[in-house]
Amino acid sequence: MSTTTPKQQGFFFPAEFAKHDATWLSWPHKEASWPGKIETIYPVYAEFIKRVAEGEKVNINVVNEAMKQKALGHLQQAGADLANVQFFLHPTNDAWCRDHGPAFLINPHEKKKMIVDWGYNAWGGKYPPFDLDDNIPTLIAQHYNLPVVYPGIVMEGGSVEFNGRGTLLTTRACLLNENRNPHLTQEQIETYLRNYYGVEHILWLGDGIVGDDTDGHIDDLTRFVNADTVVTVVEEDKNDENYVLLQENLHELHRLRLEDGKPLNVVELPMPAAVVYDDMRLPASYANFYISNKYVVVPTFRDKNDDRALDILQKCFPDRKVIGLDSVDIIWGLGSFHCLSQQEPACR
Repeated sequence: MSTTTPKQQGFFFPAEFAKHDATWLSWPHKEASWPGKIETIYPVYAEFIKRVAEGEKVNINVVNEAMKQKALGHLQQAGADLANVQFFLHPTNDAWCRDHGPAFLINPHEKKKMIVDWGYNAWGGKYPPFDLDDNIPTLIAQHYNLPVVYPGIVMEGGSVEFNGRGTLLTTRACLLNENRNPHLTQEQIETYLRNYYGVEHILWLGDGIVGDDTDGHIDDLTRFVNADTVVTVVEEDKNDENYVLLQENLHELHRLRLEDGKPLNVVELPMPAAVVYDDMRLPASYANFYISNKYVVVPTFRDKNDDRALDILQKCFPDRKVIGLDSVDIIWGLGSFHCLSQQEPACR
C-alpha cells in the first residue's frame, strides 16, 4: 500500500471541459426520489444519454438484468447509439452518480488513471440506505483493475468544481457542514482536497441556492467553463429568496483570484422563476449543465429565461453545441443532468 498521496504521484482531477473517455451514470430506480413521477423522467433521461453517447462512451450502473432490459427499451425508443452504451451490474441505492460515482484522476505523463473513493453518506445521512452507492467507485476500480485510494472522509462530486490548472472551487455551506466531516477544520479539509484531487489553490464561496438538499453544492451555483472563466447564477427578482445570497456570491467571485493571481472572468447566468411542486421550492438552476465531448446539456424549465441561458452558455462554449433538455420532471428529484452524471477523463 503506497503511503504517498495521488498528488505526490502526479495525479490530478481534470476539468470537466477536458476530453472524456466516458460518462458514468446510475440508472434511476428509487421511486422515493421522484415520488409519483419516476416514470416521467425516463424519456428525457434517455435523450440525455443519446446526446452524450454521440461523442463518448456512456457507462451505466444497473441493479440487475431486468433493469438493464428496461433501460435498453428506453434508449432504443430515444434512438441512442447502443454501440456506445455499456451496462455494469453494480447495484445502487439511488441515481446521483455525480456524488457517489468514482473520482477519476489522471497522470498524463505516465498515461495512467486512478480512482479516489471518497466516503459517501447521502448528504449528511438524509436518505438512507446509501451503502450500495458508497461502494460504486471501488466496483468500477476493480472492474478496470485501476488503483483506488480511500481518503476516509465524506466528499461529493457536486460540491467541487475544477479549472484543470490547479484551482478548485467549493462552498462553505456544504464542505464545512457538521453533517459531513465534523471532526475536520477548513484547513484540514483543504489538505485533503489538495492531496486527493491534485489541486494547489482552493476558492471558497458561501451558500448554495434555496431548495438544494445537498446543503449548497457548487454545481447549482457557479461552474468553470474554461480555465479562467466561470458562469454563476444570479436572481433578477429582488423579492426572490435567492436574490441576496446570489448577489453575495457574485461579489465574492469578483474578489477571488485564480492560481496565477489573476481575477476570474465572471459571466452571469439568469435563474428560472421559482419551480414549486407540492408546495416545495425545487433547486432549479441552469448551472446544473453537463459538459460532454460533443454537447453541453442544459436543464430547461419551460421558463422565459430558458433561451437566454442557452444563448449565454453557447457563447461560453464555442467548440461545443449547447442544447436544452426539459428538466421540469427530473428536478423533482432535487437534481438534474450534472447531478446524475460523472465524467471519466481521457489520459490525453
